[in-house]
Amino acid sequence: MTEPVADQKPRKRGVRRILLGVVLPSVLVLGLIGGGVTYTAVTVSSADRTAPTQLWETAEGADKNEDPAAALARGKAGTPLSKLLLPLPDGYEFGPDEELYGNDGELGAAEATALMKQAGKGLSGKKRRAFEKDVDKLGIEGIGVRSFADPDSDVVVTFELARMKDKKQIKASYRIRKEVMDILEFPKGPRVKGHRNAVCYMAPTVDSSDKEERAAALEQMVCLAYDSEVLVTMRAAGAKPFDKAGVAKLLTQQLDHIASPGEYV
Repeated sequence: MTEPVADQKPRKRGVRRILLGVVLPSVLVLGLIGGGVTYTAVTVSSADRTAPTQLWETAEGADKNEDPAAALARGKAGTPLSKLLLPLPDGYEFGPDEELYGNDGELGAAEATALMKQAGKGLSGKKRRAFEKDVDKLGIEGIGVRSFADPDSDVVVTFELARMKDKKQIKASYRIRKEVMDILEFPKGPRVKGHRNAVCYMAPTVDSSDKEERAAALEQMVCLAYDSEVLVTMRAAGAKPFDKAGVAKLLTQQLDHIASPGEYV
């Protein structure tokens, strides 16, 4: 006797429940749809956007006669991870501080792992222990963050780069996060030209009957990408409508910079 084919809908609901209950919290910790996307124009225009003044050693192969303060003005480059972060683009200033990172900072392996584990606080004891084991398996080596602000349009753009010991986990994490956004039906954003392993989404619009609240709501975009080195998350927020295609070009620049970190783009 042939057994009936199982209905796929319960399975899809089950996958959605798992993603929302376990995967999505870790996505939030990495800043995918939280944190810096809630800035208002007032925050952007009034924030302290100066980079820290700590000087770093001159990078190997760099021009010894080059003013180190000039390079620092575009972002730190004293660690392998900070060298991969996109230097301050023309027309931008450093953005508001990103909680523990500042506007140009980095967390080491222990700090980044502990921060990601905080996403499991709402889980039961057994599930939380399983979640923390999964975080440990990622082998996070560090997370670097750099935020930019466009003073003309009050748009804030933040890049987060996460390094992992197991390079396979970089691709797996990208695919999981992309699946979360697809299941939650986030609208697709602009295409990232020249990079297949990159995708952008728009955050859902504010559903409110208050006209003033709808008018004041920011437009928010989240982009995901990866290469053999790092998992990349880019977040952008600004008054509606901001230049989404222009912001997506920053992601292209970031990915090009990872491929050739010795060149400022």
